[in-house]
Amino acid sequence: MDYKELSLNLHEKHKGKLAIVSKVPINNKDDLSTAYTPGVAEPCLRINKNKDDVYKYTLKGNTIAVITDGSAVLGLGNIGPEAAIPVMEGKAVLFKRFANLDAFPICLKTQDTEEIINIIKNLEPVFGGINLEDISAPRCFEIEERLKKELSIPVMHDDQHGTAVVVLAGLINACKVAKKEINKAKVTICGAGAAGTAVAKLLLAYGIKDIIVVDSKGIISRGREDLNQAKKSLAMLTNPSSLKGSLENALKQRDVFIGLSTKNLLSSGMVRTMNSPIIFAMANPDPEIMPEDAKKGGAVIIATGRSDYPNQINNVLAFPGIFKGALSAKKKQITDEMKLRAAEALASLVNNPSPEKIIPAPFDPGVVDAVAKAVASCEL
Repeated sequence: MDYKELSLNLHEKHKGKLAIVSKVPINNKDDLSTAYTPGVAEPCLRINKNKDDVYKYTLKGNTIAVITDGSAVLGLGNIGPEAAIPVMEGKAVLFKRFANLDAFPICLKTQDTEEIINIIKNLEPVFGGINLEDISAPRCFEIEERLKKELSIPVMHDDQHGTAVVVLAGLINACKVAKKEINKAKVTICGAGAAGTAVAKLLLAYGIKDIIVVDSKGIISRGREDLNQAKKSLAMLTNPSSLKGSLENALKQRDVFIGLSTKNLLSSGMVRTMNSPIIFAMANPDPEIMPEDAKKGGAVIIATGRSDYPNQINNVLAFPGIFKGALSAKKKQITDEMKLRAAEALASLVNNPSPEKIIPAPFDPGVVDAVAKAVASCEL
């Protein structure tokens, strides 16, 4: 099917994908007087006396802001806030469909870090959570960390942490199928942007010790002089053998390849140098290697970001449930523990993992509730 043409027709027909619908009827004078003046003054006064009552009397406890600056939209790059609206609308629709959370797209006409932080801080009263989306690295790291410290509602950059949760869930089951001990797996990550960095950190938090990260200039190591601060921090956490060189060097005798970069970086020959390899090639729309070519190289398990192949690594498996769990339990932050428990919950939904099924599908029953329950049960 030509999804591009279908999508254009859908967006034009409906003028976008999102609408605001009233929860209450406004059909007569009593309806009007209760929903608006004079009756509405009473919940206002109650909230004025006790700000926590905002969760009792308003939409806040079930509402997410989906916020971008348009600087890193899908695989399209820095296309700006207007062009980012369809993606943010789509994210809001997914929140509603999968978690019954109300969400609204906010596309900012600035890419200044301080201005973005200040705007989002001033949006806190009306939203129960902040889903940062498609903000380029390394600015996304500072924006998220600052907001986590300065806001009292959960904040998550989904490109980082949603991806990391689903990758870890898939890897837990992939290692079971491949009969590899996950904590002893040698992992190579191609891509050191938002997603690659978050995946590396979550895998480390899970107990995987031997991780090499590769960017467009080669292996990230402590000796490289061209690293920004985010990559310098990553170098301190990864590459325990201080390996240097190209992606090809980073793959020899490794167990796992995780691609979060761009198309056609991996060849069958490179896969062949690995150890019974698990290949997660997640560049979109075209992966680092096509599954057919990965199989020729001896890949045991293959996952991509695409829906037309088995084992789609899709963020929609994570973010609706994570925010649903955080909001239901009134968590003030989304922690590493929550992400780890969410990944384990996702992995556990696949009863008999196989090369063709290491991760649930978005429409599988129980996905959102399992993730939400795992997040809500965490102590913080």
